[in-house]
Amino acid sequence: MHVGFIGTGSIGEPMARQLLAAGHELVVHDARPEAAAALRELGAAWGADAREVAAACRVVLTSLPGPPEVEAVVTGANGLLAAAQPGDIHIDLSSNSVAMVQRLQREEAARGVVYIDCPVTGGVRRARRGALTLLASGERQAFERVEPLLQALGEHVFYVGEAGSGCLTKLINNAIVLCAGQLVQEGLVLGSKLGLEPGRLYEMLKVGSSAPHVGLMPYMIGRRFADPTFTLALASKDVGLALEAARDAGVPMPVTAAAQQTYLAAMGRGLGEQSFLATQIPLEQGAGVEVPLVETDEGSQRL
Repeated sequence: MHVGFIGTGSIGEPMARQLLAAGHELVVHDARPEAAAALRELGAAWGADAREVAAACRVVLTSLPGPPEVEAVVTGANGLLAAAQPGDIHIDLSSNSVAMVQRLQREEAARGVVYIDCPVTGGVRRARRGALTLLASGERQAFERVEPLLQALGEHVFYVGEAGSGCLTKLINNAIVLCAGQLVQEGLVLGSKLGLEPGRLYEMLKVGSSAPHVGLMPYMIGRRFADPTFTLALASKDVGLALEAARDAGVPMPVTAAAQQTYLAAMGRGLGEQSFLATQIPLEQGAGVEVPLVETDEGSQRL
């Protein structure tokens, strides 16, 4: 296919590479041209803005930080709808707001464009292997047309249902991952405050009943907070979007709401560009203790 790809950041760039490797012709755009430089060297064409990408391609994928960026790329003066044609398909791979997804689906449908929300999960390492999980929702026939394209990006491609269902599934996934980790950090801080050695604590927990929950502990005790592939700011955004969906549906999420307060505390300390695991820092500061650094071969990759 001749495909547009907008948003070639830390996870968008390896996804775009997979499409090139599968033989698709790409027109790419990013707010930072340097982020697409390697893709252009591999043969991708450059679009000056979303409008130019939409003018050249009948299928466009977007991978953007969040709802404001997605909305701007779709509805802005130089956005997708400024040059889209009836029958075009827009596949949004971003983590978005359920309400925003449903609104954009209606706006694009009014212009004859099919909007498929298809957030991904699995992280940058799996994106580089073409092994992501994709959660697509929207018009079923359009999904079936582009399913071969999506299969180039992941090993698990799900059709979830009506518009917003894929987005909601992704937000639930992220809320579980991003909030549960704080329980592990609370345990680490408590142990450190009362004299337990964190490396030894991890050795015991990983063979105890908490084993399914402590997989990220090596990153925590190794204090691998810098140079992240998924920032604390993005994590806070996703948790907030899950809470927004819960509020709209009248569903209480007290644990998630409490975890979001720690994200907000970390954001207030200027940690937004650190790893999402930097929530450990405000927990440590509240306890008046810092978890001692443990050098470990586990958790050595970027996270």
